[in-house]
Amino acid sequence: MNAPAALSHLVPEIHQREVPAALIDALKARFGTNCSTAMAVRETHGRDESSFQAPPPAAVVFAESTQDVADAVQLASQYSVPVIPFGVGSSLEGHLLAVQGGISVDVSRMNKVLSINAEDLTVTVQPGVTRKQLNEEVKSTGLFFPIDPGADATIGGMSATRASGTNAVRYGTMRENVLSLEVVTASGEVIRTGSRAKKSAAGYDLTRLLVGSEGTLGVITEVTVRLYPLPEAISAAICSFPSIEAAVRTTIQIIQLGVPIARVELIDHNTVRMVNAHSKLGLREEPMLLMEFHGSPSGVKEQAELVQEIATDHGGNAFEWATTPEERTRLWTARHNAYFAAIQSKPGCRAISTDTCVPISRLADCLLDSVKEADASGLPYFLVGHVGDGNFHFGYLIDPDKPEERQIAEQLNHQLVARALSLEGTCTGEHGVGLHKMEFLVTETGAGAVDMMRTIKRALDPKNIMNPGKIFSL
Repeated sequence: MNAPAALSHLVPEIHQREVPAALIDALKARFGTNCSTAMAVRETHGRDESSFQAPPPAAVVFAESTQDVADAVQLASQYSVPVIPFGVGSSLEGHLLAVQGGISVDVSRMNKVLSINAEDLTVTVQPGVTRKQLNEEVKSTGLFFPIDPGADATIGGMSATRASGTNAVRYGTMRENVLSLEVVTASGEVIRTGSRAKKSAAGYDLTRLLVGSEGTLGVITEVTVRLYPLPEAISAAICSFPSIEAAVRTTIQIIQLGVPIARVELIDHNTVRMVNAHSKLGLREEPMLLMEFHGSPSGVKEQAELVQEIATDHGGNAFEWATTPEERTRLWTARHNAYFAAIQSKPGCRAISTDTCVPISRLADCLLDSVKEADASGLPYFLVGHVGDGNFHFGYLIDPDKPEERQIAEQLNHQLVARALSLEGTCTGEHGVGLHKMEFLVTETGAGAVDMMRTIKRALDPKNIMNPGKIFSL
């Protein structure tokens, strides 16, 4: 893959390993029509929502069981060929790209809910179950799974990238909500980590090691997660503000006062305009907070009144409340459609996406300076944020055929990440490292910590076949 010298550090290094014809023959003998080498299938599995490009995998295996995954990995291991897990392809940092060649193992057909243990507030699923499917399956129990990254991602993929999303301010991330895993290791062995118990002091915490490992240590084939009771009452609201600063200051005060808000999302005026055009809405084209409150009817009422008082003190106006599911869905359409609305606002564009996270007390410092830089750049952009936990996303919209636009976007990203790290934040709050954040990981954690990660990787994957070229280089 060729790139201008100025961009050489912004594109993945392509080092294709040979995929022997003997391996393809063995995969087709084992999987029959569930192994495809058709270019259309390979290309679909060789790209995600990132702006990176790489050659597609040499073959795609559609796994339907843990044994299928184990057999595919064992065959790949025999030939030292990379294995890249695939769910629905919604990741944003190049996680799915076959930068060193290899085969893609698609687990989307492993989509069964295996057991619902309502009394213990847990559920065990195959990795291809999506978050919407999971909540549809458990709703009759009066429980729900709260992690909502926006896209209808798979539970396996959400575990692999340590996803979070709009509800994280109250319910935490996948790190807090995955209890145990079944994983196929680099040798093709099937192991289990953890149990359905809420806590354990038994040995190394392998579950936490694998959650967020982005497929570099194994392929997740089963996940047990926490469930939560559906709130007795839910109320949602939108509120417009005269400036982003006013919206952010409101958020900071809400969190510091300990209001148990379930969601508080920021959308800037650019994004509101894009969403209005995309979804035919009539929202005021000003910075906006979208909020949701969970609890008892009296508790929700008390939370909402307090938040409205705080927002009014900061110039918030045009409150709109929703208590029915249909009204709440309409209000949240703006947030969930933000990414696709932005992409469609500039036909043919790609988004360079960021997801820094900082301590809540430093949110205004980080966000406002970054807005000034983005405005000065001249690039169109959108801004959304899970600001209740200090996490926000810029999406810089670029023409992929104009290297100068990518250069500007990446410079903005570098400045933003440097600012977040100087404020004791992180380069990625939820998207993961993938290809895009590799250099930032060293800056954030230090060379010693990354060397420790490499040591773990080499010990568990000595042939470097599990999604190689992601998180850090070997």
